Amino acid sequence: MKYKLIIDKNSDEEIIAKVHAPSSLTEQIENLVCSYSGPDSIIGYREDEMKKLLFSDVECITVIDKKVVAIDTDGKRFLLKDRLRELENILPSYFIRINKSTLANEHRILRFDAVFSGGVDAVFKCGYRDYVSRRCFSQIKRRYERA
Repeated sequence: MKYKLIIDKNSDEEIIAKVHAPSSLTEQIENLVCSYSGPDSIIGYREDEMKKLLFSDVECITVIDKKVVAIDTDGKRFLLKDRLRELENILPSYFIRINKSTLANEHRILRFDAVFSGGVDAVFKCGYRDYVSRRCFSQIKRRYERA
């Protein structure tokens, strides 16, 4: 039996299994594939608490003091075990990069504010603010202009 996995973010997902005859293994594979809808949450840690955070309840994921942190809709901060790059691959498309160390839920961004230094801040519904890099801001503007 051969196994081949090709990861390509730009192509549609499909699973093809070539077998000589149906078996209990092919039935299990079919059930697994049909029931899977992708991850919709991540586990966050806070003091003695471990919480399942739905992606829709996460304002942003950022790096603070060299630790990856998710900020939820209440403004609570949860430590994550995954790296930012790994999370970027599993997060839904409504998470956008706003700077080198922050992925933001665009549904939770309240507004973009110009700051005195000439930059732009993203203001989230929970009150958290983070700067938007010039490169990311131009990409965000293009994204909104196309919509």
